[in-house]
Amino acid sequence: MRVIGLLGGMSFEATTKYYRYLNESIRDRVHPMASAELILYSVDFKRIVELQQSGRWVDAGDYLAKAARGIELAGAECMLICANTMHIVSDQVEKAIGVPLIHIIDVTADELRKGGFKKPLLLATKYTMEHEFYQKRMSTHNIEVIVPNEGGRAKLHSIIFNELVVGKVLDSSREELNKLIEQAKAEGADSVIFGCTEIGMILKPQGLALPGFDSTVIHCNAAIEFALANK
Repeated sequence: MRVIGLLGGMSFEATTKYYRYLNESIRDRVHPMASAELILYSVDFKRIVELQQSGRWVDAGDYLAKAARGIELAGAECMLICANTMHIVSDQVEKAIGVPLIHIIDVTADELRKGGFKKPLLLATKYTMEHEFYQKRMSTHNIEVIVPNEGGRAKLHSIIFNELVVGKVLDSSREELNKLIEQAKAEGADSVIFGCTEIGMILKPQGLALPGFDSTVIHCNAAIEFALANK
């Protein structure tokens, strides 16, 4: 089994899901007593948020790149940035390491294409929805990403940062997200991406107005395939 490197803590609520899902999946696929071989570096999310808010993305990239080098030196054989938004600086992280970076956008795009979906709604932080990095990378897979209107983006960002990252899950917010999905369906969306690693805390891919794709689960599954590829 190859060693998975996790660059986490963004937030620790989401990283907990990575840790649990990876270990449960390895146990289910390998042996009842098996667990994932992984190395986790959990960064200070408060520091990351401050860098995001001030637009200091290069500094944020330097911070994550340094952490990623430490994970590699500790023995990781691949790298996962356990956050959609921080893939804004994935190039900086990738250049700093010598092991493969499993990119969350690429593996999510693969799953969409397998299902024949080409116009997903993206539910994410305002940084992910409003920076061009996500849409541009998806477009290389011939996928057109749409996002909620300005009011919807603001509401979604607030739900993520004021509720989900601190472990708060409200039924009223779930209703708001379902309204965004229904509106997107009416506008021609054919699927929905959980493009923030915390969205899976409040929504499940099944039973929505559109087929759902949880990027966290997809990311983990790609790491599992990598880890078990040489068994």
